[in-house]
Amino acid sequence: MFEPRILLITPPFTQLNTPYPATAYLKGYLNTLAIPAFQADLGIELILRMFSRKGLEHIFRQLDASDVTLSENAYQVYRQQRHYIQTIEPVIRFLQHRNPTLAHAICDRTYLPEASRFRGLEELEWAFGAMGIQDRARHLATLYLEDLGDLIQEAIDPHFGFSRYAERLGRSATHFDPLEEALQAPDSLLSVWLKALLEEKIEVSKANVLCLSVPFPGNLMGALHCGQYVKKNHPHVKVVLGGGFANTELRRLSDPRFFNYIDYVCLDDGEAPLRILLEFFEGKRSENTLKRVFSLQNGVVCYLNGASEKDVAQRETGTPDYSDLRLREYLSVIEIANPMHRLWSDGRWNKLTLAHGCYWGKCAFCDISLDYIKNYEPLTASMLCDRIEEIIAQTGENGFHFVDEAAPPALMRDLALEILRRGLTVVWWTNIRFEKRFTPDLCRLLKASGCIAVTGGLEVASDRLLARMQKGVTVAQVARVADAFTQSGIMVHAYLMYGFPTQTAQETLDSLEMVRQMFEEGVLQSGFWHLFAMTAHSPVGLDPAAYEVVRTGPVFGGFADNDLAHEDPEGADHERFSEGLRKSLFNYMHGVGLDFPLSEWFDFKTPRTTIPPDYIAQCISEPLEWVLKSNTQLVWLGGVIETAEFEVKEGKKNRAMVELSVYDKKGLWYLAMPRAEGLWLANQLNAPLCQSFGAFQRQYEDADLPDFDGFLHSRAWMQLREHGLVAL
Repeated sequence: MFEPRILLITPPFTQLNTPYPATAYLKGYLNTLAIPAFQADLGIELILRMFSRKGLEHIFRQLDASDVTLSENAYQVYRQQRHYIQTIEPVIRFLQHRNPTLAHAICDRTYLPEASRFRGLEELEWAFGAMGIQDRARHLATLYLEDLGDLIQEAIDPHFGFSRYAERLGRSATHFDPLEEALQAPDSLLSVWLKALLEEKIEVSKANVLCLSVPFPGNLMGALHCGQYVKKNHPHVKVVLGGGFANTELRRLSDPRFFNYIDYVCLDDGEAPLRILLEFFEGKRSENTLKRVFSLQNGVVCYLNGASEKDVAQRETGTPDYSDLRLREYLSVIEIANPMHRLWSDGRWNKLTLAHGCYWGKCAFCDISLDYIKNYEPLTASMLCDRIEEIIAQTGENGFHFVDEAAPPALMRDLALEILRRGLTVVWWTNIRFEKRFTPDLCRLLKASGCIAVTGGLEVASDRLLARMQKGVTVAQVARVADAFTQSGIMVHAYLMYGFPTQTAQETLDSLEMVRQMFEEGVLQSGFWHLFAMTAHSPVGLDPAAYEVVRTGPVFGGFADNDLAHEDPEGADHERFSEGLRKSLFNYMHGVGLDFPLSEWFDFKTPRTTIPPDYIAQCISEPLEWVLKSNTQLVWLGGVIETAEFEVKEGKKNRAMVELSVYDKKGLWYLAMPRAEGLWLANQLNAPLCQSFGAFQRQYEDADLPDFDGFLHSRAWMQLREHGLVAL
């Protein structure tokens, strides 16, 4: 009888600082079924094998024995091999936060060997000048690793990259031929080490099912090397591939050669397809009742989707389980002077999803036809907090990246309230839409619950194009929301797009001017421009003519189908703007060049902007429409209140007063009020206050207190609003 023993693998490479969460999600679900599963991130394990004393000695010995001709830079690294071998393990421990005192030696620029990655360092002093010694040392250590990586890529394995492997072969691979050719070539040193690591995991887990999660094109070749090894050395092990790459790229898979390496390909959410596949392996169902699976049948690739079972509800998937992963051994690196990119690469973040899919699901450039976006299903705040507490207990880490397509504002509000109610310490960030429900009060609540940053799509920063892509926001709205987050102390990163169909040169310059003003006004702290890419599953890709573009390729060759080539007859020559947009944004993020004419960033003639120079300032200065409704929730984020009664002489009479002493995190502040209102209010705020405005008003009036409208316009009320009374 077949008893499934699962090995869940993330192939090289994704991130150095934190594991990709797919295997943890699947392991959490398999736990609910009492199915044993072991997981490993072969990316970080391969990095640690390479960048060790023994690993570098092996690499340099191979170079000694080869006749490869090295570039000047690679030769410089090679000739300093003794210094690299001596320093590599202390540096790795430092990047794992296990050797902090090494920062002093690193920062004096005499400890680490240096090659080309260090050459631009002096030019970036202004960008990194405010760094503390630990951060600066981590940046220098990152450059040191990148110098070694350059040598490895040039002389050991041309496919190597720290966050990808053979990405060029996996990206837009409409034909399987280049991948097949690479797989038939002799193993590189890296693929030999990869297969040795895989063998160790198979030995430990005694697995008979290998599940390869492939989130990105840069994981595909590593996954195929794993499948190749298992097919040859462990033919009894079933090899299953799934993940983001399969979901977006392999929906038309028809090349049978792929199945020389993989037995089954699962699409979309993996829980139900994997469970049903395991039942098939156990002999409990027939192959034609599998769910969203490709397999090879008599030499022909077949899509099997005869299962009657629905997908697993999010509430039933279990808590992600990070056990087995070497969580203390990931590397915190600092690659570039971008504050948001630093969060992605620095520190280990537990990854969790608030809701499956996207609650908006309309953007024309997005793959909204695919399951992972179109099927929206939120969890409850209570269940999310249960999972957060479980993961903190399991990992010892309280940092969370909520990896939603767009986190729903109402659920973010409820989660923040639940975090505060439970008294949890959580540090978190997520992706949002810049919509008007993110009021200043909601932003203050999110900050109080631990939110440190948000990312969101400003995209083209043109109202015409935002409407055309059905983004559902305006530039003015984005500015006001970004300002609300910024004022609450939450960092804001904007995804910026250029080259959307029909975008003119004028609109590109106007978009840049909008972005410049947002940095000038301080409502953005980080951003990144990317060129529009047309994908097969987006509204633009599904109906190019509706967006006035012409698809020009590629020709589908039986393998991947996602990125589409296109022409934009109505738009500008978009790629001409790439370098100027990149350079200007880099400077704006560091407060430099904000007073330069936009034309300074480009080496060709550009139109003058049509945007008034104070447009964003005007947008964020407009008063917000704020109406207290009976169902508005009032929440007190301030501190404990003490009262002291006193009297004030008014003419011949004494007026009874009370002084409220409010102890919050920043100190003590005072508020004087009439005695009755003050004592009532202190009672309200010292109890956990989260009640509707209607109930708050009724209790005020039931206490026979005077003039509720007058109280709402009093100085006391305004001070309370300023110091932590939020209305949601």
